[in-house]
Amino acid sequence: MEYKNLGRSGLKVSQLSYGSWVTFGNRIDVKEAKSLIQYCRYYGVNFFDNAEVYANGRAEEIMGQVISELGWKRSDIVVSTKIFWGGYGPNDKGLSRKHIIEGTKGSLKRLEMDYVDLIYCHRPDVCTPIEETVRAMNYVIDNGWAFYWGTSEWSAQQISEAWSVAQRLDLVGPIVEQPEYNLFSRHKVESEYIPLYSKYGLGLTTWSPLASGVLTGKYTAKNIPPDSRFALENYKSLASRLLVDDVLRKVNGLKPIAEELGVPLSQLAIAWCASNPNVSSVITGATKESQILDNMKAIDVIPLLTPDVMAKIEAVVQTKPKHNPDSYR
Repeated sequence: MEYKNLGRSGLKVSQLSYGSWVTFGNRIDVKEAKSLIQYCRYYGVNFFDNAEVYANGRAEEIMGQVISELGWKRSDIVVSTKIFWGGYGPNDKGLSRKHIIEGTKGSLKRLEMDYVDLIYCHRPDVCTPIEETVRAMNYVIDNGWAFYWGTSEWSAQQISEAWSVAQRLDLVGPIVEQPEYNLFSRHKVESEYIPLYSKYGLGLTTWSPLASGVLTGKYTAKNIPPDSRFALENYKSLASRLLVDDVLRKVNGLKPIAEELGVPLSQLAIAWCASNPNVSSVITGATKESQILDNMKAIDVIPLLTPDVMAKIEAVVQTKPKHNPDSYR
């Protein structure tokens, strides 16, 4: 496992990490989670991602209980959570000072931790002034409840506004963004955020490297495994968006490239994400130890992604965005 600095910060995160989204509290409980987290750690993963909304808080409870039972040295791991959707009340969601502080305290209680290493604003909140959010996140850091803060699925303009406020007030700006990134979702990472990497030292912890499983190659429009996320009611609209002829044709076109390298398509897709120099960590997910093993082997595929191989991939997917940084200033 390789460890990379999170953006311009001094925090080291494993190049591949593990997240609890969709799995903890929905498809697996404490016993299974303990086995999976141990397996990740065995392969060098030190970064574990969560959010207050995952399984309505149950995911944090499971992760916290597992880490407590394992008795790991806290400084050996990096734990994150995300704040935005905390409940159904009018002040239980969003990025107000009230919800950020109360939500953070709630997450720490469920995680059974005194602090998280990273805390994200899970989505932008157009109903709350960015200055209020920046001040609140700095309050969280000043109280030692988190060491760094970041954003998830914010626009480049919103991140820049947060940094402008932070610099004006001599506060800490967001050091990391957590966007979706895969061969079919590339615009933010490869175009919109480009000015932010050098200007603010922004790091990325990306999610959905397999495009919700499409890049495993096991799906067709008529074949959705009953144990997959596409079989869940919440994901039927996502299935209808991704399991279309054009996407499936491109997936099939990638299979010969993976076969030529002697690796599964899933490992090729994860390695492709991790090879982007602006990506600090790729968040993976798994419900079985065998899936974790397959995911971790993607590290060995990164050196195989020569310019020639990358060109072949681009020729198949044809999803590379056109870069126009002036559009985002």
